[in-house]
Amino acid sequence: MDFTTLLLAWFRDNQRELPWKEYKDAYSVWVSEIILQQTRVQQGKMYFNRFLETFPTIERLAEAPEDQVLKTWQGLGYYSRARNMHKTAKKIMREYGGSFPKDTGLLQKLDGIGPYTAAAIGSFAFRLPVAALDGNGYRILARYFGIDTPVDSAEAKRSFTTLAQSLLPAGDSASFNQALMDFGSLICTPRPVCGICPMIQTCSAYRDGQTGRLPVKKEKATAKTRYFHYLDIEYGNATFIRQRTGNDIWKGLYEFPLIETSSPAGYPNLIKTEDFKKMLDVSSCTLINIYRAKPHKLSHQTIYPVFYRIRLQSGGNYLQTEYLEIDRDDFSRYAVSRLIEKYMDFFHNFAGL
Repeated sequence: MDFTTLLLAWFRDNQRELPWKEYKDAYSVWVSEIILQQTRVQQGKMYFNRFLETFPTIERLAEAPEDQVLKTWQGLGYYSRARNMHKTAKKIMREYGGSFPKDTGLLQKLDGIGPYTAAAIGSFAFRLPVAALDGNGYRILARYFGIDTPVDSAEAKRSFTTLAQSLLPAGDSASFNQALMDFGSLICTPRPVCGICPMIQTCSAYRDGQTGRLPVKKEKATAKTRYFHYLDIEYGNATFIRQRTGNDIWKGLYEFPLIETSSPAGYPNLIKTEDFKKMLDVSSCTLINIYRAKPHKLSHQTIYPVFYRIRLQSGGNYLQTEYLEIDRDDFSRYAVSRLIEKYMDFFHNFAGL
């Protein structure tokens, strides 16, 4: 039997039961696909249900304030996904009358929708004859057909897509695309379960002993190292926060006053920096606690965070001008990064301060 026949036969008996498979409308498919980018399936289930409960229609998402969208997304990371969803929802309401275009080329012109997501929406929602290749698909095809082109190269994107298109069954791209995802998640995983794979008789990688080498990827760039020093200021019942702007990580999220240094720095050195002096008068500060969090790893950078709990006797002009003064009990209303959220969880559950 050929690749497609073997794959679909396995899929009929072994497909996963996932909440988003019940939905065939473009909005729900889009939400599930965006959430599952850089997110484990188990975590994705909870966020998918919560997102649709909060924003059941694209109209509700478009009308929502960005802060609410980011707060609903909190904990998933890669917040540009949520901001792009918000932009796309507004554009679909404005330019397409609230309906997704039934064309993968037009879908790719929307914020946050690339070739894979456009193909997934086209296949699952509109039954278009398009192959949707994610990491699972690249891995399966690379092993089965013995392809050693780096899967993260432009050449691979073209050649693998052409190959997948040639394998599509007539009239049922959705089953083929979903089968690739399920097979890659259950059988042809990064560490494949070849002993129960129905394709080992015709799999090139298994035959040639290359399952551990394929797929091939280009060498990753060295991750950037950053040192973040957060000032959790206690000013009576208040504290200070600011919304991140610019094109850096966590844009649109809130955080404590932050000082970034080029190398590790303890509190005695930190208070000597111009950034600290601009924010606070050292003579009015009492250091209450220091919390050194575990390194926070993102895709292209690693952050070494330290939180300083500081009691402030009098507020400075800079803080009150550049930062938002809020009641500490209201902090949970603001969308924050997972790093800040974990610190606050520690603070409330264990620190007892």
